[in-house]
Amino acid sequence: MELSFSPNSPLTERPVMALATAVLTNTINNYSIISNHTLQSSSSLQLPSGKGELIGDSAIARYISRASNSFSGTSLLGGGDMEKTAIIDSWIDYANTLTKFQHTRRVKAVAATLDRTLKGRTYVVGHTLTLADIALFAAMGFPAQVSDADVVESILQSTSSPTMRWMRMMRSCPAIRQATQLAMGISNGFEATFSEDATMDPLVSGMNPLEGATVGNVVTRFPPEPSGYLHIGHAKAVLMNEYYAKRYKGRMIVRFDDTNPSKEKEEFQSSILEDLAMLGVKPDVVTFTSDYFETIKGYAMNLIENGLAYMDDTPQEQMQKERLERLNSKHRDQSVQDCKMYFDLMCSGDEEGSKWCLRAKIDMSSVNGTMRDPVLFRQNLLPHHRSGTRFKAYPTYDLACPIVDSIEGVTHALRTTEYNDRDEQYQWIQTALGLRRTRIHAFSRLNFMYTELSKRKLTWFVENGHVTGWDDARFPTIRGVLRRGVDLKSLRMFILSQGASRRIVNMEWNKFWAENKKEIDLKAKRFMAIDKNSNVKLTVTNGPDAKEFSYLSADYLPKDPSFGKRLVRIAKHVLLEKVDAEGIVEGEDIVLMRWGVVKVTKVDGDNLEGEFVPDGDFKAAKRKLSWIANVPESLNVTLYEFDNLISKPKLEEDENFKDFINPNTLATTEVVGDAGLQTLQKNDIIQLERRGYFRVDQPYVSDEKGLVLFMIPDGRTKSMGGITGKLAHR
Repeated sequence: MELSFSPNSPLTERPVMALATAVLTNTINNYSIISNHTLQSSSSLQLPSGKGELIGDSAIARYISRASNSFSGTSLLGGGDMEKTAIIDSWIDYANTLTKFQHTRRVKAVAATLDRTLKGRTYVVGHTLTLADIALFAAMGFPAQVSDADVVESILQSTSSPTMRWMRMMRSCPAIRQATQLAMGISNGFEATFSEDATMDPLVSGMNPLEGATVGNVVTRFPPEPSGYLHIGHAKAVLMNEYYAKRYKGRMIVRFDDTNPSKEKEEFQSSILEDLAMLGVKPDVVTFTSDYFETIKGYAMNLIENGLAYMDDTPQEQMQKERLERLNSKHRDQSVQDCKMYFDLMCSGDEEGSKWCLRAKIDMSSVNGTMRDPVLFRQNLLPHHRSGTRFKAYPTYDLACPIVDSIEGVTHALRTTEYNDRDEQYQWIQTALGLRRTRIHAFSRLNFMYTELSKRKLTWFVENGHVTGWDDARFPTIRGVLRRGVDLKSLRMFILSQGASRRIVNMEWNKFWAENKKEIDLKAKRFMAIDKNSNVKLTVTNGPDAKEFSYLSADYLPKDPSFGKRLVRIAKHVLLEKVDAEGIVEGEDIVLMRWGVVKVTKVDGDNLEGEFVPDGDFKAAKRKLSWIANVPESLNVTLYEFDNLISKPKLEEDENFKDFINPNTLATTEVVGDAGLQTLQKNDIIQLERRGYFRVDQPYVSDEKGLVLFMIPDGRTKSMGGITGKLAHR
């Protein structure tokens, strides 16, 4: 149902009573909050029959209370006591009469009345919150926000009166705060402030506010299935959940969705926790759906007893056909007694019970296929990695998720748009079981060009030897991309910048790597290295002999001297890249980076001679070359380059990924580098000048166990200094 109001109207003319009532009756998710600039009335609610609409906040609030068919809804109207209901109605009518007065007069009028009424009382009517309290709070301007409360206090010039005590109580009510945020949030994402110490950081560009979220009252969850390693798509989900939980000063739960013994392993559970630690994510609590199996089974029995589920032994293919054709199962009208019998048979592990599954009885005629009596429980005799053989049947994710979300207090369930059809099913289960409702926040999944994210397909790459393991730098797993050289700060910024969009797009890796480069460039220390097998020798005739052990000093980061300096070995004999030496002629000035100008005096194939020119003109020389002293102390280094595992940017649904396997995805190059490279530690990120950025995968231990560097893409299509690698630069 659509609850509409104008975003241009002040808070007092928005449906704050209705919104608070919907939150209190656990039905807020039944209503779509619509911004309507053309609305003439203060607010309106489309009736479910489609035959009309309700106008006015108090009328809508009363309707929501009655329509909820809940204890809380009845309590708001007096709990079935006719006298109490009449008194509540009179208070609402009184509050409505005050709307014609300006704000100061309304506040004073309400205070004069409540100061007498609330002596020795907490609530206006009875011993619980009712619509009378909400209506009077609305008449005072619904002062839940700090600024509005300050205005009321300045009008009344009091902090200790019964009215002020009551107002503080109302302001602290989570439902009142959520209603305020919902009412105000429709105006360009406005976020209400309820206390001076409950301020939030500005939203990161690309992120939207969580609907109805207030500081201290947000719980998110990341529910991975322990059936594989986390990949870059999971990173988006977990980082968004963590971001919102921290921003709203709430909690984030990591819950293992371990409902399928056929797929899950302890190995994957441990690896997921390790992956989260690699991302710097620290959940407030780690839980397991398997800890709730007995509880979920009880809720399944509740559905059975209320005629909302049935047991079915229809063969799977036939069941799929019937659901497609919207045909009822022959067991749909099964008695509760028979349903319980077959449910117990299924749960017992008996072979006869393996034929049966529990299905929700929703709507086989629904245009939404997920609402056509989905399966909720199945038998599975495989041992569970946590509970062993205690259970013989397990709930599906579709049943377990909405139940455990509600039990664990999740306020906002972040789900990718691929779950959009299932959202209706999720809400149906919570409503059918009378559970606290969870608000769903949809976002698009993160896809990349030339990349497969399917667990099944990634497993195929591992099992068939196309990669060395789940942490292979060519893999889109968390540990794979971190090993490739992804910077955590860049990853977070990139993920959050994509966060709000619900439009599914295939991202280009080069855009991500370009952002990554901006961050690593700020801290990547500079070194030099020359191809060991493709170089030319330059003799600097007036350079120092090797035995002199001469050095010069150079900044690690020329743009930021605070990173310190490194010693650069200089010697009479140096190595240059062969590709750089092509075309050099006698008499030409070249620049040896970090050293100076050398005038070439002789060119003889792969051997050059030249003279160091102390006061040479750097700007006049066209070639600025990397080099390395040709001395025994220089270090042998192995460089690794990688390419995409898939050769086509985007695979169509009918295409087999195995037909597009890239045969050339790894290449190595042996180089000679600075002796200072020996000091690097694992995961350090450096720049080999004119070659690119690299991550230390294996630090130098000995000549037999040498330094291994993994090239980090920089988002360009060509290398930064013209020194090309063996694979495509991307």
